[in-house]
Amino acid sequence: MKDMDSHREEDTNFWAPGTVRLEQLLVTGSTTELLLHPVPSSDPDDPLNWSTTRKALNFGLVGFFVLWTFVHLQIGSTSWGPLMMELHFTIDDLNNAVAISCAGLAVGCMLFMPFVHKYGRRPLYLISLTLQLGSVVWQAKTKSVGDWMGSNLIAGLGGAISEAVVQITIADLFFVHQHGTMNAWYLIFTSVGASLGPVASGFVVESQGWRWIWWWCTIFLALNLVLVLFFFEESKYIPILNGRSVPYVTETVDEDAPKSIRNDFELQKSARSTGDAKPNSLEQTQSRIDPSMPRKTYRQRFALVTPSKGRIGHHFYQPIIVLFCFPAVAYTALTYGTLLASLALMSSVQAVYLLQPPYNFGPSGVGLMNIAPFVGSCIGFFVGGYLNDRSIRWFSKRNGGIYEPEMRLWLALAAAVLLPAGIVMFGLALVRGVHWMVLAVGFGLFGFTFVLASGIALSYVTDCYQEILGDVLVGIVFMRNLFAVVVLFTLTPWIQGMGLQNVHVLLAMVCFAILLIPVPLLIWGKRARIATAKRYEQMAMRQPAHRTLGEHS
Repeated sequence: MKDMDSHREEDTNFWAPGTVRLEQLLVTGSTTELLLHPVPSSDPDDPLNWSTTRKALNFGLVGFFVLWTFVHLQIGSTSWGPLMMELHFTIDDLNNAVAISCAGLAVGCMLFMPFVHKYGRRPLYLISLTLQLGSVVWQAKTKSVGDWMGSNLIAGLGGAISEAVVQITIADLFFVHQHGTMNAWYLIFTSVGASLGPVASGFVVESQGWRWIWWWCTIFLALNLVLVLFFFEESKYIPILNGRSVPYVTETVDEDAPKSIRNDFELQKSARSTGDAKPNSLEQTQSRIDPSMPRKTYRQRFALVTPSKGRIGHHFYQPIIVLFCFPAVAYTALTYGTLLASLALMSSVQAVYLLQPPYNFGPSGVGLMNIAPFVGSCIGFFVGGYLNDRSIRWFSKRNGGIYEPEMRLWLALAAAVLLPAGIVMFGLALVRGVHWMVLAVGFGLFGFTFVLASGIALSYVTDCYQEILGDVLVGIVFMRNLFAVVVLFTLTPWIQGMGLQNVHVLLAMVCFAILLIPVPLLIWGKRARIATAKRYEQMAMRQPAHRTLGEHS
């Protein structure tokens, strides 16, 4: 925190992306008022100005989409036993199919996401659901290894945007002080699909046969497609001439207010006296909705595409560039990639070893084991979402009302110890045939810290680089799926070469090292954002449509 304070008086020519005034000291000098960032315009159709009900409906449909995407991607493990018996698939075949699905996730994200900037969010959700619907029908009719590989590739392509376009939707609808909670909700929907989906599918496999898990997915994905088509409103906002952010500035400031507050007030006063009306994030702002502005019609709100001007060619390669240009992006990619690759490894291992002595689980038993990470993720939602958003307000008050994205990272440090502990507990218990409850505790601890660490990392990068969030998330998702592909393709020889115990110990050590990255970011993170500000600004100005960068400066 001292480092944050020491940079408050830096040369104004330098700009730290993500640094905003989150709290404004009122005239009394004793209370503060929360400021909204990004700054909403006066347009009633600006998604930031939508009513709570309108936002809840939109994000509820997004959550349903995420849930069934991850059900679709994760339930296959409960059918491995019957697939090996009926179609004579090998363990390598099944692991390779999951790896191909992850490859589809990586490639699909790079292929489809650039169009979210040009044509909006709705067409991407609809394309994703259509591909997923086709893949589950193919999976239900699988008769050969080729069918299984092809359907998993389409499944990956269809689910590719689920980890990127959702974060863009969150940035469209919600403010900085809400990002932690909404990203945690996203991870809860992910966890429900990835954890409870296999629980239900295990019972379906035993009662109706393995093909029916895909027929049930067909039913719900078809329903999802209909709901998005008729009820999901486009959240891409193209500013119009009369829609503007209106600054509200106090006329006096308490003499007992901190020096930083009084300096900000003098800057605002000077800007008004010189006729400079450009708002900046050190001004208190409020949304003043203009009721006289024309409202969008139903057809405009639910158009299949919402095109905007500008080229999108650079969005096909820029996601790779951002991984190496911005430390915050690299941290999030490494964190998210390592954690989801770890989850893929643990899910694949349990799908094989729990079928063997001393456990001798059936499909329903393998599925029920996923209740543990779900329970852990629910606790992680509270800590990584609600408490994280509360903590940044507390830290910003101590920092004179100024919010720095690094303030989110303090809570993430707990995961550096707890998550590796969960991996080691799970792995050692599985190797030594310990009671399944020990496995469940380790898996549950992993689920808790998975949501905590990945939710904070996603919120951190969202707050730092919201103007280029699409490219940032594509780069992150590409790296995440690259990790999973490598792990799953090499899993069988890796375990044969090192042994199951050493694989989990090594995985825990890698996670420990990655989850300590917040330490240098807490020390040098703001300096890194300042050093890369010009490059960020150049990339942001190439977006087809973006909010005024002055809101963040």
